[in-house]
Amino acid sequence: MTAAAVFPVEVAGVKRDLRLFTIKPGVQIAILNILGDTEFVQATGKALAEKLKSHAFDIIVTAEAKAIPIAHAVAVEMNNAPYVVLRKTYKPYMGEALRSETLSITTGEPQTLFLDQKDRELIAGKRVCILDDVISTGSTLQGMRLILDKAGAIVTVEAAIFTEGDRAKWTNVVALGHLPVFIDGKA
Repeated sequence: MTAAAVFPVEVAGVKRDLRLFTIKPGVQIAILNILGDTEFVQATGKALAEKLKSHAFDIIVTAEAKAIPIAHAVAVEMNNAPYVVLRKTYKPYMGEALRSETLSITTGEPQTLFLDQKDRELIAGKRVCILDDVISTGSTLQGMRLILDKAGAIVTVEAAIFTEGDRAKWTNVVALGHLPVFIDGKA
């Protein structure tokens, strides 16, 4: 078996080799999967919370699923701030949920995000920090913004562990690092 190509990163003092994943012929991205990586989540959560201290917000909002651990870690570091998870499937207990469509870069498929009625009431009129693990195309970010706008929330800051792709596109995002997109093997 051939060893998978990787992209080494160091963030918040923790080193990881991110596996390169082909999203279409000739185009690869480095995959960050923080699920189960307690050391990385705790270190990046602390570092991201430190960078977010100068931003005013009442609640953190993230999308299911890979960003949930970082939302939790940042929330704990920020004096147990509340956080809300936008779900990718609707469940009957969610009541009159809000929804928006996004397009995932990793699957290439449309995804729907849902804001539970209970959480909708929690964020109405509140200042919100949108938090994701990686912001690449901005599609999930846009979907989250649409739901939050419908819910009457005010987005005051957007944050991620990494931004990806066109660095100039993400100058307004609070991030710990940036990942390149690899085209024909070159960053």
